[in-house]
Amino acid sequence: MKIYLLSLFFLFSSGLAFANKVTIDHFTITKSDLSENEFAIKASDSAGQVLDDVNGHFTFSINGFDENLVFKRGIANDHRQISNSSFIYIKHENDNGTHATLYYIYRSGSFFIPVHISWIILLAIPILLIALGYIFKKLIILAVIIFVIFIYFNYHHGLGAGTFFESIIDGLKGLFNKV
Repeated sequence: MKIYLLSLFFLFSSGLAFANKVTIDHFTITKSDLSENEFAIKASDSAGQVLDDVNGHFTFSINGFDENLVFKRGIANDHRQISNSSFIYIKHENDNGTHATLYYIYRSGSFFIPVHISWIILLAIPILLIALGYIFKKLIILAVIIFVIFIYFNYHHGLGAGTFFESIIDGLKGLFNKV
């Protein structure tokens, strides 16, 4: 009888030891419910639905700084104050790979709107300007002026060259990992 109970105990305890590990593969930024100047990171599935089973501490890199965020029911609040419009580059690394997203947070008055910036757009704008200058030789000066304005706007709002290229490279890695 003791052997039977002991084997039953090991059978049930081994099932608990192999519980599913919760990972975050997709996330979005929204306005925090705690403060109007802060944002929250929501762990979501590929359809954008919040994953309520995500609880605990997860490490994210936000604009190059490592942050240990505490998720409760799929939502973690970051206590950075957003006083004006800026870019936010969020990266999370887990067993499934590196997941990174670039957002432009448009701030106007007491509200802000997070806009997801795709790496394809970051890559397409300079390529289109170069192609426009190459095709229409008379527009090359206009293309250079627009390109300088594009670089100034990005840098002025917190998107440096390193983050610009890192976002494009992470997007390309994600594209090739899916294939």
